[in-house]
Amino acid sequence: MEATLAAPSSLTSLSFRTNASFGSPSLLFRSPLSSVSMTTTTTARGNVAVAAAATSTEALRKGIAEFYNETSGLWEDIWGDHMHHGFYDPDSSVQLSDSGHREAQIRMIEESLRFAGVTDEEEEKKIKKVVDVGCGIGGSSRYLASKFGAECIGITLSPVQAKRANDLAAAQSLSHKVSFQVADALDQPFEDGKFDLVWSMESGEHMPDKDKFVKELVRVAAPGGRIIIVTWCHRNLSAGEKALQPWEQNILDKICKTFYLPAWCSTDDYVKLLQSHSLQDIKCADWSENVAPFWPAVIRTALTWNGLVSLLRSGMKSIKGALTMPLMIEGYKKGVIKFGIITCQKPL
Repeated sequence: MEATLAAPSSLTSLSFRTNASFGSPSLLFRSPLSSVSMTTTTTARGNVAVAAAATSTEALRKGIAEFYNETSGLWEDIWGDHMHHGFYDPDSSVQLSDSGHREAQIRMIEESLRFAGVTDEEEEKKIKKVVDVGCGIGGSSRYLASKFGAECIGITLSPVQAKRANDLAAAQSLSHKVSFQVADALDQPFEDGKFDLVWSMESGEHMPDKDKFVKELVRVAAPGGRIIIVTWCHRNLSAGEKALQPWEQNILDKICKTFYLPAWCSTDDYVKLLQSHSLQDIKCADWSENVAPFWPAVIRTALTWNGLVSLLRSGMKSIKGALTMPLMIEGYKKGVIKFGIITCQKPL
């Protein structure tokens, strides 16, 4: 739920497909444009396709930026500055206080670090520079900068998010440690090997090209640096299964239309991409049970008087998002949507 390069489901020609059988990870999310032959006819068609893709990509940047420009204030008013799921004990009640849910969002950060192996003082001292890819209004960045004493840079496609994140950093006397800018997660404005921790909290689901997304995360990671990806996924496909069931895909397609998402992938797909880069200590887990109370809590909060007033003031994108929340709950309950964490370390 943080602004990155996103694609509506109607533009799946820019997206990967996980429902086909691929021979190797390097081909896993290859663009259809890469298979254009060099004959005169197909070259001409390819030129048209490239031009259309460029136009569509710009439209995607504009669309996702507008979505988060409009909705981020509502989220902050109701849930604070962490624009991501909370981490709960399984079967937790949705009747937790608002402070309980915000504590669960902090716990999500801590559990992610723990899973990635950042668990002791020696490991923490290694983290001097952090990039927050899809930073929202900077909640994770400010927390990580304070925790590690690190320099943290957050990127987002939303100018509203970047400005608000910088304002909050100034208000918390963190401007010397934390900064935010408008940038594309698929073309990050950083030199190779810059960051000791590459952090992506619920931004991967917005990426239309997962292969390029992972390549950028690996590129900017320093030797020995850790990469943490926490993201919405669809379930892993069973052996011999080539696609999700039509009813499963229908649920995801409806969610895509509201939240500016391209085609979904699985945690298995992420693992294969990371393996293709010869990364170390690749791990993944399904945290779906640990985030199960989140969406019911969001709905309950939205139905309060303050929530309804804020929702109406925010605009149609926010209203459509609220109406889509039950589909997220349905997807989790039916096992279609999975909340995954994937971590690894770049070799020295």
